[in-house]
Amino acid sequence: MRRVAIVAPEKALRESLVRIAEAGCVEIDLAGDGGPDIRGPAATRLTQLRAEPAHPALGEAPPDLDALEREGRTDLLAGEAELEERLGSAVRHGAVAALAGWCPEAEVGATAARIAGAGGALVPLRAPRGVDPPTLLTGADAVPPGPAATTVRRSFTPLVTTYGTVPYADLDPTMAAGIVYVVMFGLMFGDAGHGLLLVAVALLLRAGRPRRVAALRPLWPFVAGAGLTATLAGVAYGEFFGPTGVLPVLWLEPLEEPMRLLAVAVGLGAVLLAIAYAAGIVNRWREGGPSAALYATTGIAGAALYLGLAIVAGCVWLGLALYGVVGAVIAAVGLALAGVGLFATTAGGPGGAVQTGIQLFDAVVRIGSNVVSFARLAAFGLTHAALGAIVWDGTTALAGRGPVAVVAAVLVFLLGNALAFCLEALVAGVQALRLEFYELFSRLFEGEGRPFRPWHLPVEHGPGSATAAGPPTAAGAVRQGPAREEKS
Repeated sequence: MRRVAIVAPEKALRESLVRIAEAGCVEIDLAGDGGPDIRGPAATRLTQLRAEPAHPALGEAPPDLDALEREGRTDLLAGEAELEERLGSAVRHGAVAALAGWCPEAEVGATAARIAGAGGALVPLRAPRGVDPPTLLTGADAVPPGPAATTVRRSFTPLVTTYGTVPYADLDPTMAAGIVYVVMFGLMFGDAGHGLLLVAVALLLRAGRPRRVAALRPLWPFVAGAGLTATLAGVAYGEFFGPTGVLPVLWLEPLEEPMRLLAVAVGLGAVLLAIAYAAGIVNRWREGGPSAALYATTGIAGAALYLGLAIVAGCVWLGLALYGVVGAVIAAVGLALAGVGLFATTAGGPGGAVQTGIQLFDAVVRIGSNVVSFARLAAFGLTHAALGAIVWDGTTALAGRGPVAVVAAVLVFLLGNALAFCLEALVAGVQALRLEFYELFSRLFEGEGRPFRPWHLPVEHGPGSATAAGPPTAAGAVRQGPAREEKS
């Protein structure tokens, strides 16, 4: 993200801003809080119409505001009102005006060339101290960060943006978060039949069906990934619409080996927490340098405490006293570093020492509770298997007792699986989200960034008009700017 200035002669400023709006890749700083203090003729007329404005748009040339008011063109009046707000925010020196803002690095050259034809210039600036740039997200309506912005990546974006906007300096966890989520979902929703149904739902979303949920179409790779991992887990469990015997057990049968499944779930959680600590160290270093990374409970200090406690737990499990001593030393170093960092944030004195002690105790307890929390992967996997077994037992108990009983068996099988599918999909989805937010994201992020909000309006081109972006369009046609997506 680059800090930029839009510089243009006063007479060329409007056309330059129109081209900026059409490109849709520059966030322009507004005077004050960007509120209604800067009101021009277009904003006044829009208020007088007392009508809900349509989606704002701009005309290529300065419009006749009286004519727009008579025609009820609230869309163009709203667009002109936004333009007036930015014109009023410009800093003027003689015949030259300038506005500051942010633009993605990859878009600076193209945007500069675009407004050069109008007589303006896009000048890169040094970022001001103490001001974090806005974060470019991977969504549907912002500037793409580059080739990595795939369809799969965009479908995972809501996992991160629902939690908050990633600070500009932090790592982008979108892909990793999506992969971890679908793996955890699959372990809890392990049934090959149900997983294939979820894949079918994803294909329907991709086709835009049903139309009432067409807005969810970009999420189809996310749903397909969850269905695929559930299918693979079901194959490993030998579950196909319950323990029907259609598939052999390739790994373990959840209801027969619950402790083994529990151990795997907790072990997976321990690995994921270690990865979260590693990412937290990188984020703290990028946010505040080596000292911030060293003393933070989500940085090196917290990671050392976690590693030490993990070694101690392994010593208890394996019965090796030497490893217990090593783990205790590492944990003590982590506690000491974390204590220094926490005490520095207090007012000092006895009160600060007490507060630090409580926070250190909480940090130790949280590590244990967070690891154990991943046991829910096994618990809800067992619940899914148990529901499938109940439905299958009811189906087989009714089968073979006459035509009426066969019909009843079919109904039990269909309705029971439908209920299990809906209930377990909801539960597994919520629990995977909870694990990601509370156990993992809480170690990655300590603050929240600000999303990049580029100014983007469609522009109406008159007959024979042309812009730096391409040939003229038909009279009165609205030409949209390039499709955009956002990075987290």
